[in-house]
Amino acid sequence: MTKTIHIIGGGPAGASAALAALREGASVNIFEKSKFPRHKVCGEFLSPGILRALGNFELLGAFDALGPSPVRRATLCFGRREKSFHLPESAWGLSRAAFDHLLLRAAEERGAVVTQATATSFDKPAVVARGRHFASTARERGQRLFGFKAHFRAAVNDAVELYFFNGCYVGLNAVEDGLTNVCGIASEHLLGRFGFEHDELLQACEPLRVRLQRAERVMSWLSTGPLRFENRFRAEPEEGIYAAGDALSFVDPFTGSGLLAAVKTGTLAGRFAARGKPVEEYLQSARAVLARPFAVAGIFRWAITSGWAERLAPLLPGAAMFRWTRP
Repeated sequence: MTKTIHIIGGGPAGASAALAALREGASVNIFEKSKFPRHKVCGEFLSPGILRALGNFELLGAFDALGPSPVRRATLCFGRREKSFHLPESAWGLSRAAFDHLLLRAAEERGAVVTQATATSFDKPAVVARGRHFASTARERGQRLFGFKAHFRAAVNDAVELYFFNGCYVGLNAVEDGLTNVCGIASEHLLGRFGFEHDELLQACEPLRVRLQRAERVMSWLSTGPLRFENRFRAEPEEGIYAAGDALSFVDPFTGSGLLAAVKTGTLAGRFAARGKPVEEYLQSARAVLARPFAVAGIFRWAITSGWAERLAPLLPGAAMFRWTRP
């Protein structure tokens, strides 16, 4: 008898779980509340390992047809200090609208049944990939973190650029169609100083203001939050429930490893669920993939918020910092 896997969420983690489960011979039902394609707040940076992950699903040709932008360099800007380095391998920039739609469409074409609905209850085994947990309102107002994103028509280059200022950061990288994604995270207090006008916030960083002075924003700002960086590697396992993507581990987005982590954990979750493997074994495998990037990101965030990042950045090897935060 064919096993049926229920997947809650059709983003990169959920769609990857579906593709993996289908390869194991399971039937798949996906419940996704949104209509695709759709934009999401995200850095839209795909780590080099994404090509291997997509190759396993035979999606490299379809990925290339979307016109992703190569990202070969990184530039970190801390006030007046700047650090640039070449990435160990080429990464890619592609909008979430295009990337998520690619994966979900592939899962549907290969036999997954996609239902546009919010799943309030579901049968097991199930992969829960409906995104991150938002911070509770118990956290002090003003200190809560919010993410924001918009596309700009700006000068395109092959670098991912990160600007750190006033305890927040903004990242830029090219995506398809000659556009540049601008995405950041800032505290509620800092956003309030600028009346929650994201364009005004960008002007507060001189290097960023210069970088975007001739750029044209081509979409409305999207915002999400409050955000909470957490992982559930050691959560009490619930039989038949495999959490994946941000539902399992939401690492600080400045590392640029979130989308690759979503695909990797989704793939693991779909495979383990289809094979009927214990959830505890799945969590151990996911922990092996993500524990180091999550820990290193925590150290980097401490350095950024404490002011040490600007002093230490010139001393740290850029390529090694990049490798340390990959799944």
